[in-house]
Amino acid sequence: MPTPQRYKYLDALTTAFVVILLVSNLVAQKVCQIGPFEVSGAILLFPITYIFGDVFTEVYGFAASRRAIWLGFFGTALLYVMGSITIALPPAPGWHNQQAFATVFGFIPRILAASLIAFWAGEFANSYTMARLKLLTEGRMLWTRTIGSTVVGQAVDTILVISLTFGGIVPLRGLANMITTGYLLKVGYEVLATPLTYMVIHALKRAEGADAFDRHESFNPFSFTQGSAKE
Repeated sequence: MPTPQRYKYLDALTTAFVVILLVSNLVAQKVCQIGPFEVSGAILLFPITYIFGDVFTEVYGFAASRRAIWLGFFGTALLYVMGSITIALPPAPGWHNQQAFATVFGFIPRILAASLIAFWAGEFANSYTMARLKLLTEGRMLWTRTIGSTVVGQAVDTILVISLTFGGIVPLRGLANMITTGYLLKVGYEVLATPLTYMVIHALKRAEGADAFDRHESFNPFSFTQGSAKE
């Protein structure tokens, strides 16, 4: 899934994106109390992946974002698989941390599937919206894209992950509550981060000499051909 043009910072940013995603999955199992809200530990990190999605799409184009999303997807799947295999291996007689290890690295299959599906769909919805809004606004009003793509992408992600994880277990009213709370927190987080997103995007555009417009790009997430994006 290579990108045809070589950039100075794209590989480093993609690596950071995947690392943040993997760490988010590891810390997600802790439930934290923030004010009146009980939230997953991932709330501090996971929304950053959507900021990365905005940066990839705005600076490098949809194809670069698509590549990062697939790398993140397969990296997360590998984390789940290796965690399960390692837990299943018998612990050494003198090692007494099997239960603690299983608590950290053990993933319930339903949660695993829900997380992967929600991540994949939400990230692609975010990048697609970002790219389309850029064409619609002809590259003006960056804030409409960063916020608009977040509103769409986080809606898809939050609805899917909560519904697939807790559907049939939690009553509909409880599901609606969880979806609304999680969604508002994630969107609020990224709206507050808009000035930082602006700074990063403008700095990268100058450094890379790139400002992608996906006029001839295929937005099929399974197609890895790339049209002309750089202007």
